Amino acid sequence: MARTPIWRSIAATLSAEIADGEYRPGDKLPTEAEMAARFGVNRHTVRHALSALVEAGTIHTRRGAGAFVTQTPTDYPIGKRVRFHQNLRAAGRTPAKEVLSVATRLANATEREALGLGDQDYVHAYEGLSLADEQPIALFRSVFPAAPFPQLPDALAASGSVTAALRAAGVTDYTRAWTRLTAKSATATQALHLRIAEGAPILRSVGLNIDTGGRPVELGRTWFAGDRVTLTLADDG
Repeated sequence: MARTPIWRSIAATLSAEIADGEYRPGDKLPTEAEMAARFGVNRHTVRHALSALVEAGTIHTRRGAGAFVTQTPTDYPIGKRVRFHQNLRAAGRTPAKEVLSVATRLANATEREALGLGDQDYVHAYEGLSLADEQPIALFRSVFPAAPFPQLPDALAASGSVTAALRAAGVTDYTRAWTRLTAKSATATQALHLRIAEGAPILRSVGLNIDTGGRPVELGRTWFAGDRVTLTLADDG
């Protein structure tokens, strides 16, 4: 009677554990060395098993980062109204934000041009990490003119929500004036935050939001993990 190849048995075991929920979409699997020790085989055998799971679409690997359970990319609409929490909940995901920094500083040339500021004008810069189901999907940097929104940093630090912070500052609604998308490769710092390999594909979005009177209120940059988000063009009417 023919024996089942060891690598096939390992692949079947891992597949069953993933199906049973021991590893969720986006989770990282143990290292090759750890699995080799667990199953009592060499790393080449483990690699063969992982290759079979990659071919089946059960996992994907990232050079220098390891093997991860395949995660269905989150649909993220880009339109006149881009709202992080609303977008993620509509996709059936649980949204969260991690505040990395909130600072007030002089605006740089790009910010002055986009926000219509002068050489000596200040901005509030808000940097953070966006998560879906506890998995990081994007890094962001939002910049706001400081003069009209003196209390904005406190509101951002407290809630993490741009919409809530602007509402507290008197901006009842805002819309996207323009958006630019560019393919990039993750830097070492971006890779660390997003838990991806350095050089992995990411998508940068740069957009300007304006209030109901057409006044610029936010210049935003977002770096999306390429395999975790599908950007879609929304018809906001």
